[in-house]
Amino acid sequence: MTTTPIRYSADIETIDPDEGEVIAKLNDAFDTILERTSQDYGHAVRAVHAKAHAILVGELEIEAGLPPELAQGLFASPGTHRAYIRISTNAGDILPDSISLPRGVSLKILGAHGERLAGSEGSAQDFVMVAAKTFQAKTADKFLGNLKMLAKTTDRLEGTKKVISATLRGVHNAFESVGLEAPAAVDSLGGAPNLEPLGISYFSVTPFRYGDYVAKFGLVPIAPAMTALTDETIDVDGREDAIREDVRAEMRTIDAAWELRVQLCRDLERQPVEDATVEWDETEAPFVRVGILRAQAQDSWDPARVEEVDEAMRFSVWTGLEAHRPLGNINRARRDTYRHSADFRAEFNGCPYREPVAD
Repeated sequence: MTTTPIRYSADIETIDPDEGEVIAKLNDAFDTILERTSQDYGHAVRAVHAKAHAILVGELEIEAGLPPELAQGLFASPGTHRAYIRISTNAGDILPDSISLPRGVSLKILGAHGERLAGSEGSAQDFVMVAAKTFQAKTADKFLGNLKMLAKTTDRLEGTKKVISATLRGVHNAFESVGLEAPAAVDSLGGAPNLEPLGISYFSVTPFRYGDYVAKFGLVPIAPAMTALTDETIDVDGREDAIREDVRAEMRTIDAAWELRVQLCRDLERQPVEDATVEWDETEAPFVRVGILRAQAQDSWDPARVEEVDEAMRFSVWTGLEAHRPLGNINRARRDTYRHSADFRAEFNGCPYREPVAD
């Protein structure tokens, strides 16, 4: 392994000739989720991360004086960008919070100027992250199997899901009690502890082009009021929207701040592009701060903002700059499926999504 970051080139990706067929099947599975939930709710929601817990507005301040390997793409010049932040849970149906699933966060950073990815409207750079460092499936075709199972149970057997979730939380705790990390599948199926979203670190899981290099992204809370919530859990007993309610109460007084960090790839064998189940060892490829994301105290569930962001915006790793092109088969599968899901939602709800413009 070298300490020099790996240079980006198109040939670092290995494209399977069957990827088009897998993506078509992913769209079919997403359709099952979308059609079932829209019929039941009378309103279309996202096929993944349907339930939002907070919608925030803030600013991303890009670090000044970054070294050349970090001063790339959106981060090439210091400055402040308006940001939208959506905190959510990963299921494709709106579940009570007693069914505990991993958290996610989506960012839309405005004023990202430069060559755009094909089909990327507006001038924003989106980041989509989850509370994990690895993805649950090695490849898109393996993820397809998981998605088919989720599609079959979407908006069904809610009581059973509660029981399963409680059982899997016990499994998660059992692993931790003996000093082991619970398997990702345990958490993705309902065993994730009901952690405070403002105290969690989030990660892109998949790699991206980072200008001349290749990287993953991380978002780590740094405000003292947020780090005090790290590892704290939310009491969800008898409260279907407990997470939303608690975050709303917390954000009335907290000035939130996260470090946006970059992890540059330094060895394609040890930090692979095509296998998102491999964690990039931070001792070999450390995360480095490139900016600070801030959101001042605010109403995190303001009805007008919920309408503006949760209903009328979409978040996609394929919205952004060519300098931050998503890499690897999981990301390639996200391109058409994210658009497919957003198009369904826009048509069903009669609410075309739109990209915001910078102030």
